[in-house]
Amino acid sequence: MTADTTPDPALDPGTPEALRREADALDRADPLAAYVSSFVADESVVSYLDGNSLGRPTADFAARVTRFVTQEWGGRLIRGWDEAWMAEPYRLGDRIGRVTLGAAEGQVVVGDSTTVLLYKTLRAAVAARPGRTEIVVDDDNFPTDRFIAEGIAAETGLRIRWIHADPATGVTPDQVAEAVGEDTAAVVLSHVAYRSGYVLDVPAVVETIRDAGALLVLDLCHSAGVIPTHLDAWGVDLAVGCTYKYLNGGPGSPAFCYVATRHQGSLRQPIQGWMGAADVFAMEPSYRPAEGIGGFVSGTPPILGMLAISSMLDLVEDAGIEAVAEKSRRLTDFAERALRVHVLPRGALLISPPAGPRRGSHLTVSHPSFEEVTARLWQRGVIPDFRSPDGIRLGLSPLSTSFAEVEVGVRALGEEMDAVAASVSADTGDGAQEPR
Repeated sequence: MTADTTPDPALDPGTPEALRREADALDRADPLAAYVSSFVADESVVSYLDGNSLGRPTADFAARVTRFVTQEWGGRLIRGWDEAWMAEPYRLGDRIGRVTLGAAEGQVVVGDSTTVLLYKTLRAAVAARPGRTEIVVDDDNFPTDRFIAEGIAAETGLRIRWIHADPATGVTPDQVAEAVGEDTAAVVLSHVAYRSGYVLDVPAVVETIRDAGALLVLDLCHSAGVIPTHLDAWGVDLAVGCTYKYLNGGPGSPAFCYVATRHQGSLRQPIQGWMGAADVFAMEPSYRPAEGIGGFVSGTPPILGMLAISSMLDLVEDAGIEAVAEKSRRLTDFAERALRVHVLPRGALLISPPAGPRRGSHLTVSHPSFEEVTARLWQRGVIPDFRSPDGIRLGLSPLSTSFAEVEVGVRALGEEMDAVAASVSADTGDGAQEPR
């Protein structure tokens, strides 16, 4: 039986009390509410709103590590490589592809950092388009994406063609169409913009980029594990994503890359490590790349770093990625209503897209006081994410976040805005002062 979420007609839906009641009703009706207890919770944290930067650890992760250390590592020792570990980057990659990316087997592999994989995939893409002179990237893309593009341009003598991204609307298909052409070697875009949460219309831009004869490298860092993607169906060429956000892999967990099967025989990545060789243990005098996705592997797989990802994938697969995405939508919609009650009336601006298919699983609001406000919130156990110069992101990881947690955090945000404003007023002598 589901709870009745009909608003109380005696309550103004824009009041704090109405929001608290709505949060309670939404939690009672939430079919995924039970998953919240599947994550480690510390009593000092009253509201965690930064799941798009670092996901909570799963509750069973410590036991998994213990089993691995005592049984697999401690018990099997070097035999573990032959028995399981050499295949783990591919097994886990296939699972990420199946559960959340819409990618058939043999196209996703886990290893390296997001930065390294962006370099590998973009460098391979531009090398596959000799004679072309430009890399297209938007100016509001995550710094790593922009920096990697600039570095490769400097290495190869290519130019950067910048797309100006409106933080509220993101990169549009029309802008991509205007930017790409016969000089374009590769395009680097994010599926979900890290600052605003804008969701790119991937099918539309894929068609435009393909028609221009260029290759797309798609950044999935803010969508993997929370927004269903359909890389095969969309015709994406290459993609890279991290695992420490919505896949809860932990600090520094390895990233993954996707290389469409149709490109695996022709693209050559530049970091030729022994694990990407055709015969790893032949110790040959020169490099021969492995066939398939194995050609994008370089170094020793980070097996310990993969344990937490497997734990989170168990939960996502059990819940279903579509159900996860639906709760993401309901969380962000509720968070927006809470912001309109507690935060926006105090002068903050919402710079994320409106509710709908173009909004990801985080919201960003801006105000000049937010750097100080964030520090104060952290002290009271409310943890959003500050983004320079004046933005706070509310990253809502659906399986580990309750509606009540969102209500508590947004209410605290408004309270700390008032506290900072009062402090500034006292320091400048504005307003009446109490005698001392």
